[in-house]
Amino acid sequence: MLTGELRSKIDAVWNAFWAGGIANPLEVIEQITYLLFMRGLDDAHTREENKANRLGRKMERRIFPPGKDGIGKDGGIAYEDMRWSRLKNRDPAAMFAIVAEHVFPFLRTMAEEGTAHATHMKGARFTIPTPALLAKVVDLIAKLPMEDRDTKGDLYEYMLSKIASAGQNGQFRTPRHIIALMVEMMAPGPKDLICDPACGTCGFLVAAGEYLRDNHPKLFHEAKTRDHFNQEMFHGFDFDGTMLRIGSMNMMLHGVEDPDIRFKDSLAQEHAGDADRYSLVLANPPFAGSLDYETTAKDLLAVVKTKKTELLFMALFLKLLKPGGRAAVIVPDGVLFGSSTAHKAIRRMLVEDHRLDGIIKLPSGVFRPYAGVSTAIVLFTKTNSGGTDHVWFYDCQADGFSLDDKRNALLPGEKTGPKATLNDGEHGKNNLPDIAARWKARGGAERNRLRTAQSFCVPKAEIAAADYDLSINSYKERVHEAAEHRPPKEIIAELKALEKEITEGLVELERML
Repeated sequence: MLTGELRSKIDAVWNAFWAGGIANPLEVIEQITYLLFMRGLDDAHTREENKANRLGRKMERRIFPPGKDGIGKDGGIAYEDMRWSRLKNRDPAAMFAIVAEHVFPFLRTMAEEGTAHATHMKGARFTIPTPALLAKVVDLIAKLPMEDRDTKGDLYEYMLSKIASAGQNGQFRTPRHIIALMVEMMAPGPKDLICDPACGTCGFLVAAGEYLRDNHPKLFHEAKTRDHFNQEMFHGFDFDGTMLRIGSMNMMLHGVEDPDIRFKDSLAQEHAGDADRYSLVLANPPFAGSLDYETTAKDLLAVVKTKKTELLFMALFLKLLKPGGRAAVIVPDGVLFGSSTAHKAIRRMLVEDHRLDGIIKLPSGVFRPYAGVSTAIVLFTKTNSGGTDHVWFYDCQADGFSLDDKRNALLPGEKTGPKATLNDGEHGKNNLPDIAARWKARGGAERNRLRTAQSFCVPKAEIAAADYDLSINSYKERVHEAAEHRPPKEIIAELKALEKEITEGLVELERML
């Protein structure tokens, strides 16, 4: 957990960027990411040096090669002088010149090192405008306890939260408590292969990794399962280079050594090699209207012929999952009740060809202030052979935060999120713990809940009869106030008294006239 002092330092650096003319929060994060990567390279090189010295042999992996980089009239500078441990002690002007003229060209050409993050560095640009600002940022990063995974991860998450508070870039960030709910419900296991085909800053993958650390600590005790976690478990696609750099750094700082974070336009490129591969998909993809058939992957059009991105992503999820694989994905409400042929086809597919497990209607303010669109979480399992019995519905009305543009917390920090312990009076402010608990009971007690309740189950036959409409309001029953029952004699007596009062009033009015 970050201290107030560390938060203040980060805020000071952030303000310095703004004062220096860098107003785009993504650019700020990107520049800090480069510097974190530089420090990480030096740390890795130092570990290799220590290992070689301890074993009395040559270094197996040398990140900074011997000799000079050959840039400039004098043949450049030694690669050793580009190391973080040396740079941080230079005066600001010299540091600025070395980083701009030597370090960044080195970062752009070191993709052969093989890690995902090194690959994404090919497009690295140095845009910090002044030596003074660079020195200030380097000083902050130099003081961070980078050996502490929790601190590193919290630091980066705090910086990423500033994207969400900065306006137009907030669409890259799904609220972390909603991500935590989806991960809690899916309960990733040590053998899972997890994919987010629109990964952005990798929030879903990071949360899945943290869930595994908390719930399956033994997976780090054996080399096989530890290597699976670090190299094979996590897969993310995006077609924005900045997002790939930020996302892969986010994974690295949360202790995943070599995640598969790669460039891919998930809706446009064919999926050979990724089809039927993953056991868990977690996603909140961007829904931006429609695509042309010519620019859409043919294997997705084979699943459902449509131009609508929200339906193409549903087809993609089904394509990526292997039989038995499960998914928790956020969709706009229109997917649940749209009347087009394609809308009905994808819903029918989920219900009849696979197993639709649940629908959670989210409050329309969850994505404010960036969007007020109504959304839902769809939970399903790919079976290729049906299996839908009952579908569990939940009408989420509160997520722990105000549903206006301010999104202020309604409860203390320990009472937000899906794992909070709440009293009855607090449930109305945060439904997430109740959702997680009732999800586990969907095959038992939830089957007997009335349709007037916040959650209930609907049999498959009823959904099929409703033309596969999946909107909760199609099945929810409203609570009607019971009419007050009174004896007829009492009502008649009251009417006679009223009649007498009106008659007397008319007589009095006639007398006055």
